[in-house]
Amino acid sequence: MELDKVLEFKSSLAMRERLTEYGFSRTFAENEVILNEHAYIKAIPIVTKGNIRVMRTDDEGRELLLYYINAGESCIMSFLGGLHHDTSKVKAIAEEETEILFIPVDKVNLLIREFPEWLDYIFRLYHKRFEELLEVVNAIAFKKLDERLLDFIRKKCEITKSRTLYVTHEQLANELGTARVVVSRLLKQMEDQGLVKLGRNKIRLI
Repeated sequence: MELDKVLEFKSSLAMRERLTEYGFSRTFAENEVILNEHAYIKAIPIVTKGNIRVMRTDDEGRELLLYYINAGESCIMSFLGGLHHDTSKVKAIAEEETEILFIPVDKVNLLIREFPEWLDYIFRLYHKRFEELLEVVNAIAFKKLDERLLDFIRKKCEITKSRTLYVTHEQLANELGTARVVVSRLLKQMEDQGLVKLGRNKIRLI
């Protein structure tokens, strides 16, 4: 694992060695749950390969996508929960086969004291996630569902680096926090408008 090629900040050789010393790696299959809501956070994840989608679930089991965590990034909510010995408020799921370096929470303060760039990394992540959460709030409050759906498809295509998504209407509905029948109707309208091409469990962005 070459941390210097994935970390989204300028890190010293000493820090990369310390991360490798403190951390342990694990690989998750596509759609495997990495962290459940209400679970205690024992380690901070740094994605070294792949992507994670972070979801929020309501009392009725409906889910809403909050943001994605890409290679070189971590989850600020895990930082906060781990530092305060709190439980997770979100669910994290591997978007594809994903490799993660986990840093035990009891090592996080040591890293902060020893490496100023680590604290800067945390603050920049916080800023990025805050902006992404604002986008989610704005989309729910001010955008129509068809706009949100198209934006969501474009974002998925950007992450997967493909114009074809292999996803069911049910999965899209779950991640947008709506009903499958609504997503199916909107996708058909988009196909009629020449925006997408629908297939069996796949959507091609035109």
